[in-house]
Amino acid sequence: QVQLVESGGGLVQPGGSLRLSCAVSGSISSINNNVMGWHRQAPGKQRELVASITSGGSPNYADSVKGRFTISRDNGKKMVFLQMNSLKPEDTAVYYCSLRRLVYDYWGQGTQVTVSS
Repeated sequence: QVQLVESGGGLVQPGGSLRLSCAVSGSISSINNNVMGWHRQAPGKQRELVASITSGGSPNYADSVKGRFTISRDNGKKMVFLQMNSLKPEDTAVYYCSLRRLVYDYWGQGTQVTVSS
């Protein structure tokens, strides 16, 4: 079993920043060869992939967050991060860390991000 635990969510004003962290543990010995991702789901909306990072460190972003969010990884610590800047109310969602083997088949419990005045 692989466990992913997110942290760093909270309440922030529009234009503010948050840094989300994801710690991976369990049966997987390393995340060196895995694509890692961050998904989010807002009430009444489908879950969407907002950022991913390949084993080689190449990032990809949804258009809605490009230029504002940065995904990074620390393979030695088995951690993944999402730096979120210039936050907008529409970024409000539960953010989930995810690990891809064949597909994104391991998920964290999520951390709530609320962007509001």
